[in-house]
Amino acid sequence: MSSLAPAGSPNTPVPAPSRAQVQTPEATPRRIPVAAPDLSGNEERYAVEAIRSSWISSSGAFLDRFEREFAALCDSQSALGVSNGTVALHLALMALDVRPGDEVLVPSLTYIATANACRYVGAEPVFVDVDPATWCIDPAKLEAAVTRRTRGIIAVHLYGHPADMDAINRLAAVHGLWVIEDAAEAHFATYKGRVAGSLARCATFSFYGNKILTCGEGGAVTVSDPQLALRMRTLRGQGVDPARRYYFPVTGYNFRMTNLAAAILCAQLERREQIVAKRRQVYAWYRERLAGAPGVGFQPIAPWAQITPWLMCLQITPEFGRSRQEVMAHMESQNIETRPFFIPLHTLPPFRAESRARNEHLPVTDRLAQWGINLPTYPGMTEGDVDRVCAALASARR
Repeated sequence: MSSLAPAGSPNTPVPAPSRAQVQTPEATPRRIPVAAPDLSGNEERYAVEAIRSSWISSSGAFLDRFEREFAALCDSQSALGVSNGTVALHLALMALDVRPGDEVLVPSLTYIATANACRYVGAEPVFVDVDPATWCIDPAKLEAAVTRRTRGIIAVHLYGHPADMDAINRLAAVHGLWVIEDAAEAHFATYKGRVAGSLARCATFSFYGNKILTCGEGGAVTVSDPQLALRMRTLRGQGVDPARRYYFPVTGYNFRMTNLAAAILCAQLERREQIVAKRRQVYAWYRERLAGAPGVGFQPIAPWAQITPWLMCLQITPEFGRSRQEVMAHMESQNIETRPFFIPLHTLPPFRAESRARNEHLPVTDRLAQWGINLPTYPGMTEGDVDRVCAALASARR
């Protein structure tokens, strides 16, 4: 008999260990990420179709279909698929002939890509505070920021809420400025019944993995000016003349989207209503459960806006009794991912010195960024997931 066998005959029952002897570690709760894509439709099927067709680069049926359908959904004449949302901004600025020494008015409460794209073309982003009623660039603060070098405005639809585009466009018209919508976080949000992507000279979108629609990495520009669209297409494709193959009249860039990425996006567009509706349901569950919670403030929604929630946004104010960082650490201990709001761009090293030289003071931006936290928000969340997140947030007070 092996020395590892229990004593006694093979038929001798072995006493069960007592409860005290059993060491059962507590099961780790399933992690709830801050974002996750919904790829439950035809994404895989269409990607395989693209691979089998051999059209996997910057031409193909899915790319044509995506650009046609997305333009129609954004009430625009044209949509150009590009490799990511930052490239979309870069392309729009180049097509609008932004040059070194120009200034572009941008909100400081946004992702850094908005300002980086200005620097790519040699322009300087000038930071403007946000409106506490929308968290988007404040039209009332734009006038004071305009100088003789100002060429345009990038209006970011922050966290799925559209900026006040009528007021922004009016000021732009007075000063002869163009306006770009940065709609990276606001697919299909509406402003006074009009869809994001149709509210300015052109609009840019991101399809990164955590965005409302996704293909992993991708972007688009929507535009209704045929000449501007032609310039964008030329610049996007290495500067090639669309009427003469392999003839390049200008210096261009390789900013193109692949047919593979477009295949995934075509599947996403098929389920756009379902994806957006589920996000709005998750958002509603949060608001219902957290309504009236001390020290918890919600993202405001203007009466003229229908948002497409990107991430559930809260303000953890001093009345909560714990700092934002303490709350985030507690949520992480419960295996729930959260994120802070964007760090104000005017405080970051690439832009800080210029902002100080302009004596910029952005108190609303600074306050929102200090207290802001994003909770998990994605179509795959269940009501039970939201309950768990809200319970963990409540327990952070103790």
